[in-house]
Amino acid sequence: MRRRLSVSLIIIVLLGNLAVGQKKVYQPPAPQTPTVYRADEATSPPGTQSFGDLKWFEVFKDERLQELLRTAVAQNYDVRQSVARINAARAQLGLARADQFPNFAASGSLVTTRLPKDGSLGELAPGSQRNISFGQVLLNLLNFEIDIWGRVRKIKNARKADLKAAEEDRNTVLAIVVSTVATAYLQLRELDLELDISRRTLATREESQRIIKLRADKGVSTALDLRQAEQLVYSARAAIPDLERRIEQQENLINLLLGQNPAPVQRGRELVAQDLAPTVPPGLPSELLQRRPDIRSAEQSLVAANFSVEAARAAYFPRISLSGFLGGDSTALSSLFTSAGSVWGLAPQFAQPIFTAGRLKSNVKLNKAQQESAIIGYQSTVQGAFREVSDALIAYRKSGEVRAQQELLVQALQERSRLAYLRYEGGVDSLLNALDADRDFFDAQLVLAQIKLDQLTAVVQLYRALGGGWQT
Repeated sequence: MRRRLSVSLIIIVLLGNLAVGQKKVYQPPAPQTPTVYRADEATSPPGTQSFGDLKWFEVFKDERLQELLRTAVAQNYDVRQSVARINAARAQLGLARADQFPNFAASGSLVTTRLPKDGSLGELAPGSQRNISFGQVLLNLLNFEIDIWGRVRKIKNARKADLKAAEEDRNTVLAIVVSTVATAYLQLRELDLELDISRRTLATREESQRIIKLRADKGVSTALDLRQAEQLVYSARAAIPDLERRIEQQENLINLLLGQNPAPVQRGRELVAQDLAPTVPPGLPSELLQRRPDIRSAEQSLVAANFSVEAARAAYFPRISLSGFLGGDSTALSSLFTSAGSVWGLAPQFAQPIFTAGRLKSNVKLNKAQQESAIIGYQSTVQGAFREVSDALIAYRKSGEVRAQQELLVQALQERSRLAYLRYEGGVDSLLNALDADRDFFDAQLVLAQIKLDQLTAVVQLYRALGGGWQT
């Protein structure tokens, strides 16, 4: 009867331990959300899909770039590190969850004693054995805390929030890796475009040098004209090896992002053929809070800090724990598992902090300070997200305006260079004006290539700022 009563008491206590306390859902402080993004020319109506809702393979249509992104998502070192941090957070949660349940351990012992023949320990009764065996088999209940004040449960909830934050951190890393690889690839294609411009310019200048040399041989052009033409040829040739150096270094950077050794990178579409979204609806600012993983991670860190404060406060209250055992104890193996040899014990323990030299108070203050830091971090992350979206929208809109004007400038300089060479060949103008027009045209083409890159990069940054890139 006592055994049944004790087992029933343990079960009741354990069930009460698991069900104690009401679950509270922590709500982070409401951030100041703007009604529209600054620089958003057209307000997105409710229900409009944001550009950030698209998956990365729906944004980047270049097949080669998609292959690079798939490799980076699988092999990038930062992504793999974030997965390891998730596994560590999951293990921490498992440890905290295990503290809510009792831990049992089985133990057994067998001791055999042989009595001496000389009777120094007394004469043995007739028929008695000189070998005496003592056996014991126990099921031990280890020191188990009855979580009356919810301290263990709150620690478990804090670790659960840490796990969610780690998972959101992984999504943040994925978004960063996707945008970084895409930007690096576009930069590589821009360098390819500059190299192509430089080679075409070199071929044009070498042809002009050949014509000027023929004219100089016939006495039509001067030696100064020939030296000036050679100057342009040499400057164009010097630009090509430098661009090739930058291209190979950019390829090495891309391979590092992919978790691979330095190697050439397969090309896809040219820079001017990159088909990024022509329209980029940003969506509603309020939806950004649910879309961006870094904001969700900051929110979960705040939740974890809140539970840690509650757990620290619960340490002021007394801790009640149970220890016990149940099993058999007998000198005969045959009676070890019978009622005659059964033993049990139950030891409740009570501990109330009285003097801790301010340790508990300081621990509460520490956790509250960390909670305040998490609140500030959450608010800062939200405000930073709105700024990133606004900056990307401004860059996307303004780079388009700059590109339109630069294309007109390139067309004008191309015509100017053509006319200048015609005037020189016709003897109407000096070679100096033609060479100046050639240099301006070459420089304007390089600037236009950079502006095209800036416009595409602005789209990539806007996609990331809107919370895109981690969806798979």
